[in-house]
Amino acid sequence: MEQHDILLSARELKVHFQVGKHFLPSRRKIVQAVNGIDLDVYRGETLGIVGESGCGKSTLARALLRLVEPTSGALNWKGDDMRAFNKRTLAHRRREFQMIFQDPSASLNPRLTIAECIAEPLLTHEPQLKRPHVEQRVMAMMDKVGLLPSQRNRYPHEFSGGQCQRVGIARALILNPDLVVCDEPVSALDVSIQAQVINLLDDLKQEMGLTLVMIAHDLSIVRHISDRVMVMYLGKPMEMGRYDKVFDQAQHPYTQALLSAVPIANPTLARQRDVQLLPGDLPSPLNPPSGCVFRTRCPQASELCAQQPPTPSGNDEHHLFCTHNRLGTV
Repeated sequence: MEQHDILLSARELKVHFQVGKHFLPSRRKIVQAVNGIDLDVYRGETLGIVGESGCGKSTLARALLRLVEPTSGALNWKGDDMRAFNKRTLAHRRREFQMIFQDPSASLNPRLTIAECIAEPLLTHEPQLKRPHVEQRVMAMMDKVGLLPSQRNRYPHEFSGGQCQRVGIARALILNPDLVVCDEPVSALDVSIQAQVINLLDDLKQEMGLTLVMIAHDLSIVRHISDRVMVMYLGKPMEMGRYDKVFDQAQHPYTQALLSAVPIANPTLARQRDVQLLPGDLPSPLNPPSGCVFRTRCPQASELCAQQPPTPSGNDEHHLFCTHNRLGTV
């Protein structure tokens, strides 16, 4: 894709949190949740971000929208320095980028009807709208996400998790944003409902010309909906590229291990598959390993891995962050 297609970009993005308080700076503990991420989000695509729990996916999602303030690094939105936005500018431009949260029930105000929940962003960003116009847009959006007009005056506690997530999707899309970040939007839902919500998001993306960032730990979901994929581990990127390159030609040992653990419905194929088990546990982000953060669990690790972080190799279609496996440039 050409440079002018970039909607959101991040360079050396870091998000660190201080844990506890101590009067001596040297004794303060810092959680390195996101520790140097470079990425571009192109207009009209779906970028999937995957990794196990605790790798920094959700923190990255919030940092991209400045729901969490980055510690350092650059953020650019449509070519503008996003970190330079003051509170007023940021509040005004939030209509251009929205978020769908993981827990649909917790993200909705229990005191409001679902129509009022969906209308909230409109009342905030377009206060000049008359009530009939607000109601018209709310009803149109409810129809898009599969909610019935007769449900408009019900409260969130009267709905299932899947229906609440449809309300959350409608609320995020009511302002016609350019970008929607979905933070594990189906992980709290029954498996039978997950496919419906993912297909709904994919359909709405095509219909409304949306750009999506999909955060997930389920690789099958990401493969189904994403154009490009980034694999994260302990706040760092491991592998990134076109979805078919990452899933069908995975080069990083961590990506290969994740893919080998994806469940297969066919029991015969499942028994024949070689599952790659990683030794040890995920290191603490309070004290990540030196050099390559994956080296303590990597079957290919050497002394060189402890000395310096891996430099990226590859091209626009496939990036790899590994000391031993290298991709050629095209």
